Amino acid sequence: RAEAEGGRTATARRGVDEAAEDRRGEEKGNGVGKRKEKEEETLDAQSPPAGPDEQEVNHLLNEGKTVDALKIILKTAPIGSKCQIVKDAASALAMRVLLAVKASEMEQAVGSLDRESVDVLMKYIYRGFESPSEGSSGHLLAWHEKAYAAGGIGSIVRVMTDRKRV
Repeated sequence: RAEAEGGRTATARRGVDEAAEDRRGEEKGNGVGKRKEKEEETLDAQSPPAGPDEQEVNHLLNEGKTVDALKIILKTAPIGSKCQIVKDAASALAMRVLLAVKASEMEQAVGSLDRESVDVLMKYIYRGFESPSEGSSGHLLAWHEKAYAAGGIGSIVRVMTDRKRV
């Protein structure tokens, strides 16, 4: 029994020694830390745009082109972004667009979307449910009904199981 415990202690010591060696290697610049930096740079280079252009969306909303504004919001959603500020700004803009669309235009708007856009729409709908504002819940429920009719249960499952959030 003492040998088994001693074996565990030796294994634990080896793990601690390896971690300390990694830290020393990073301090010396042997590439361990640099490898992580390169991975982060690669992710930044591949990251999607910083979200929808607020001026363009506001211009479309002022002209009454809510369906076009919706399409821009969905196509430029910062899904892969790690910046919460960008996601919050895009979500707030998406809520403004969703609430600007009249109930009579919802079905036509959802019908003009592809499957991926319907999934992003569902993500924004669920994000809106997380922090409801005055009168938004009923409107979001109407959106959910139309998006569910277009995307089916598969859309809900894809949104709920996807780790990338808006």
